[in-house]
Amino acid sequence: MIERTVGEVTMKDKVAVIGATGYVGTRLVRKLLDDGWTVRATSRDLNKLRGRHWADHPNVELVETNVLDQGSIEEALQGCKKAYYFVHSMNAQSRNFADDDRTAAENMVKAADNSTLDQLIYLGGLGEDSPNLSKHLKSRAEVGEILAKSKVPLTTLRAAMIIGSGSASFEILRYLVERLPVMITPKWVSVPTQPIGIVNVLNYLAGCLNHPETIGRTFDIGGPDILRYRDLMEIYADVAGLGRRWIIPIPFFTPTLSSYWIHLVTPVPAYLGRPLAEGLKNPTVCRENDIREIIKQDLLTCRSAIRNALNKTQNYLVESHWTDAGKIWPVAWSSEADAEWSGGTVYMDRRELILDRTPEQIWNPLVRLGGSTGYYYGNWLWRLRGVMDKAIGGVGLRRGRRSPSELAAGDVLDFWRVKRVEKNKSLVLVAEMILPGEAVLEFTIEEISPGKTKLIQTAKFLPSGLLGLAYWKAVSPLHHFVFNGMISGIAAAAVTKNVEEVEAVLTR
Repeated sequence: MIERTVGEVTMKDKVAVIGATGYVGTRLVRKLLDDGWTVRATSRDLNKLRGRHWADHPNVELVETNVLDQGSIEEALQGCKKAYYFVHSMNAQSRNFADDDRTAAENMVKAADNSTLDQLIYLGGLGEDSPNLSKHLKSRAEVGEILAKSKVPLTTLRAAMIIGSGSASFEILRYLVERLPVMITPKWVSVPTQPIGIVNVLNYLAGCLNHPETIGRTFDIGGPDILRYRDLMEIYADVAGLGRRWIIPIPFFTPTLSSYWIHLVTPVPAYLGRPLAEGLKNPTVCRENDIREIIKQDLLTCRSAIRNALNKTQNYLVESHWTDAGKIWPVAWSSEADAEWSGGTVYMDRRELILDRTPEQIWNPLVRLGGSTGYYYGNWLWRLRGVMDKAIGGVGLRRGRRSPSELAAGDVLDFWRVKRVEKNKSLVLVAEMILPGEAVLEFTIEEISPGKTKLIQTAKFLPSGLLGLAYWKAVSPLHHFVFNGMISGIAAAAVTKNVEEVEAVLTR
């Protein structure tokens, strides 16, 4: 490890984290900063970076990076000695994610070869060398193979299921066990696996920087327990204080059917549930444990990892979430009044109230919108819309929100994604439910004079074809009740001054 001294302060070399707003990347940046590294955190969206809790740390640099542009990656790597690569393109809108991932990895290799890097670190998966991999898992394995071709030596860590609050695997486990006392499952619930706690994953990833003997090598990483997925379900039920769960494996329950079942029962959509389910059909057990002798740490048992994840989930201390990887769509049309420029007519439902309240008093209930709080009026209608969306393959309302009282750009809020947050000023949400068009919900708070504030609520919709026009006409009659009720409910909640009083208003 190379260090440089400035006065009496010793600063470690700069580390690039490519994909710093994902589930692992977000937590690793915080870990590296705590360890004293200077970090260059990159993402395709600067707003998401600015919304991370470490964004104002003096030793972090935020850089917007397009991994499909080699030059953009080269700029991000300038002056860095180490780099982590946490990029994958799979989402509901990515039809060619394997091609995008291949191109991004090739760009990373070219950029690394032109950089000052002396180590590249990648997190892959156990079981990626098994036959009959899904398209997603083949793509992840291919990315690792491409990165290994770089002149910069690659360190690869391969993990099975990662147990941590907010991880997709943990959320699937949590929802299945809590919602289904009796489960009909595929036979892969009896396949052996070796899960690992997220804290141990982060310690291994960060530890690679301090151990040059990891350079150029591949390591399997896992916890101390080798068990079956059904064992994890039973452990979760015990830790959560639930009754016995009856698990009935059947041979014809395919990964595809499993993904649809996961989609219906959990917040995890089918496009993500399928690769996770397919990844469980192959044994994912460490073939070697060399890294344990290099980077020593106490490995959490599955029971301890589940207990930690559940405690953080229940206490709203989820640092990152599987939904963080979603893209914030630009919807530039939502800020333009020119219908011709936007590509068609933008329909709007605008409502405003002038309140004898401060911006802070209005912001408090506004920022708690959705999740367990609901929408202040007609929550059954919002739940019905969520069920309809889920039934046709959408994300539904079940994703909830990471925190009940805080929002950042890129956060998920039920079937919305937060596009912009300006405390005490504005909140912009982009719809991610299935729609025949694009939709945005905006809130603006304008202080007129001390103690007097205007709250503006605007729903905007850009229809796609005749179906989009018909959709807007069909739902418009409901807007008077739903949107009028929502802004009135926010105003009613704004009469209080602290969180405890707001909660009392919301639950009365």
